[in-house]
Amino acid sequence: MSNYNDKIAITTGDPNGIGAEITIKALNRLDLPEDKIVLVSNKRILDFYGNLKRNYEIVEVSYDGEIEAGKVTKAAGEFSYQSLKKVCEMKPKAIVTAPVAKNALHLAGHIFNGQTEILQNFLSHNGQLAEMLFVARDFRVLLLTRHCALKEINLTKEIVEEKVLNLQEFFQKHFGIDAPKFALCGFNPHSGEDGILGREEIEILNPAVKELRKKGINITDPLPADTLFVKAGKGFFNEEKCPYDCYIANYHDQGLIPIKTVAGDETVNMTIGLDIIRTSPGHGTAFDISGKNIASEEGMVSAIKAVLK
Repeated sequence: MSNYNDKIAITTGDPNGIGAEITIKALNRLDLPEDKIVLVSNKRILDFYGNLKRNYEIVEVSYDGEIEAGKVTKAAGEFSYQSLKKVCEMKPKAIVTAPVAKNALHLAGHIFNGQTEILQNFLSHNGQLAEMLFVARDFRVLLLTRHCALKEINLTKEIVEEKVLNLQEFFQKHFGIDAPKFALCGFNPHSGEDGILGREEIEILNPAVKELRKKGINITDPLPADTLFVKAGKGFFNEEKCPYDCYIANYHDQGLIPIKTVAGDETVNMTIGLDIIRTSPGHGTAFDISGKNIASEEGMVSAIKAVLK
């Protein structure tokens, strides 16, 4: 296999979604040098959705299925999975992934809750854990839990400590921020109101904060999430610096609703904690508009720019 450790590798996601379309549009708009990019896809899929201005290398992934824009199929799920497996084997400098459909992956027998989990499966070693960090300029949100039902959230003091310590290391290494300021969302409404509305703050979050501060982490007490993001949101529109370097949310929607509401397609899903950084647009496969050539490439442009930096 060729050496790809100085290239950005881009997968085009579900063949029936908007992944190939937005990849082509983004690359044509950015007009990056051919020696910087490699596509992990299938030429038939790429040709179906558009034309690339540059002759980027394509690492072919077999796809014998029909291209059925807007449909969930087993063949598309298998292609999505094999594309991720291939890009992990290549060990590129960075990975950018277009959206996949979890239900298509499951139809193909690959029972994962998302691309983050597949990347961790192939890239993790020595106990590494993949984490989801969402970034829009200096507005950043880490999720303590990812794609799981609310009733199945299982946070522990140890999990919180480990994830925040890993986050600190990432900020120091990749963002050049030696002493980042972290804001921690309360788990319950009003951060539990001293246990009246829930005890997760008392039993999990507060003890974790106490230990993290002993290790030199600058982190707030658990703060009510309904007001915590207000200054970040207002500042984003006014191009003011975010009050915290990262907000730490307990579960998926608690963190993603605020950042996606203000940043929209500028929001980038960044996988951290593994040897290779991966970014992805903050949206999904958009089956409802697939094949109509009306999908916006803004999210993919943001995802590619994030690893270029």
